Amino acid sequence: MIADTIIRNARVATLGAGNQPASAVAIADGRFVAVGSDRDVEPYRAPLTQVIDAGGRTLIPGLNDSHLHLIRGGLNYNMELRWDGVPSLADALRMLKMQAQRTPAPQWVRVVGGWNEFQFAERRLPTLDEINEAAPDTPVFVLHLYDRALLNAAALRAVGYTKDTPSLPGTEIQHDHRGNPTGLLIARPNASILYATLAKGPKLPYEDQVNSTRQFMRELNRLGLTSAIDAGGGFQNYPDDYAVIEDLRRQGQLTIRIAYNLFTQKPKQELEDFARWTGMTKPGEGDNYYRMNGAGEMLVFSAADFEDFLEPRPDLAAGMETELEGVVRLLAEHRWPFRLHATYDESISRFLNVFEKVNRDIPFNGLHWFFDHAETITDRNIERVRALGGGIAIQHRMAFQGEYFSARYGSRAAERTPPIKRMLEMGLPVGAGTDATRVASYNPFVSLYWMVTGKTVGGLAIYPEANRLDRTTALRLYTEGSSWFSNEQGEKGSIEPGKLADVALLTADYFSIPEEEIRGLESVLTMVGGKVVYAAGDFRHLDAPSLPVSPDWSPVKVYGGYQSRLAAAAQSTTVRQQCAHAGHSHGWSAWPDGLFCNCWAF
Repeated sequence: MIADTIIRNARVATLGAGNQPASAVAIADGRFVAVGSDRDVEPYRAPLTQVIDAGGRTLIPGLNDSHLHLIRGGLNYNMELRWDGVPSLADALRMLKMQAQRTPAPQWVRVVGGWNEFQFAERRLPTLDEINEAAPDTPVFVLHLYDRALLNAAALRAVGYTKDTPSLPGTEIQHDHRGNPTGLLIARPNASILYATLAKGPKLPYEDQVNSTRQFMRELNRLGLTSAIDAGGGFQNYPDDYAVIEDLRRQGQLTIRIAYNLFTQKPKQELEDFARWTGMTKPGEGDNYYRMNGAGEMLVFSAADFEDFLEPRPDLAAGMETELEGVVRLLAEHRWPFRLHATYDESISRFLNVFEKVNRDIPFNGLHWFFDHAETITDRNIERVRALGGGIAIQHRMAFQGEYFSARYGSRAAERTPPIKRMLEMGLPVGAGTDATRVASYNPFVSLYWMVTGKTVGGLAIYPEANRLDRTTALRLYTEGSSWFSNEQGEKGSIEPGKLADVALLTADYFSIPEEEIRGLESVLTMVGGKVVYAAGDFRHLDAPSLPVSPDWSPVKVYGGYQSRLAAAAQSTTVRQQCAHAGHSHGWSAWPDGLFCNCWAF
């Protein structure tokens, strides 16, 4: 067989059986055909074979996020000002002020997830006064984890909240001494007020949603991601909100392989949703770029155990079991894999009671089902999950909420939230992910950093060695481990002949750099099915022509996404070019490996 592409002179982390070292791979028709030494792949070379010299860099299997809200995130990415990785609140507020000046009415400035105050040098949240000063006229919505949102005065006017606006159950619209809303919305612990308010903002036109989704996928490619399991989400209706991703699939423009789950949207009508969907589609429908994966992460609204660690653990409704049983029976009868959001062990115990009851009547018998999150699951419930053939998809939510969890439940309790190492010891399928975009960052290397170091993004060490993973094991969870959760084990997750040729060539060696540098890694060359979907640095000549960002006022055009070292440097160049074009002469503030414009004159 003649190779389409050969990558040589690499340090290949195969993650296959025995994890044998290799230096080269040959790719044909989208799959690996040979893995070994440079000499081993030479017979597959022909005059038209593309040969890429990796320059001694580390090549890993493409990363696979087992829980990412990619489809919804893609529709909104170009509207969002990302504070992911921003080093100080002062920098974040500068970005906010500049973006407010660039954003036309009636659009909002949205800061939606991927950050917390502990990443900032100031170690605090912005105040409402600071947000109003930065943006006196443009509506601003700032989401903080699952617990609150901050709206400036212009946003309050845009959504119409007044002293007479009632709070939703389990939520609070904070009022001042005169009874007027201050702009602070609080989950107590129900986050519905946060997401319902965000949904009031203007949407992008369809053509900009297409551009936004492509830009988001490219951002994920920059970070080595090649696959994701989409967990659905609130305000993500099927099939209406899947039109963009379906169009991109038909046009061959997907650069992330997507397996998607269907998320019910209507309380008390969940069974109707799933009954309708089982007649419309079926698990596995599609191809290895885009395929239907099953149900969840929301199966019934009464089973939502909100993960706001600033608030006490909520008790689920007494009638939850009846509602959940009806949906799970339907799914089991139709052999639909399913996933369920579950934070607390108390909730998991009740969910498992339902699953075990259904299994006695309709045996799961190899049906892939799993819990998402499972921060406080006990050994006893891990055993019950294993007995039912289930798995657990874990995410680095504790990297963003570890300080809050420790303050409420104590540092001892935080030591195994979730107990990843114990899950693996007990033989459970485990896949890694982020739960991005509205809380944790979508950056997989932040998640890998968290699993290896046991630290939050703010530097708090929450896990002892007993619950930390070595680098190879952590990487396996983000590759081979996640493939189980979309029924694609054996197809992806390792660099072996016959498997899909999805790879990322890294900026530095993941296996040897200091632990603190793991979260700063990126890809310089990402390939999906042997095709280049992102290239930078010495490999930039392999990249496709850049796709202009639309709309023109998008924050992505100036700031990009995750604020890594390379992104900050690129941003500095962009800001310099824009200011030079406008003829401005002014000072610059220092950023890590870059500069920040002081003029706000966009």
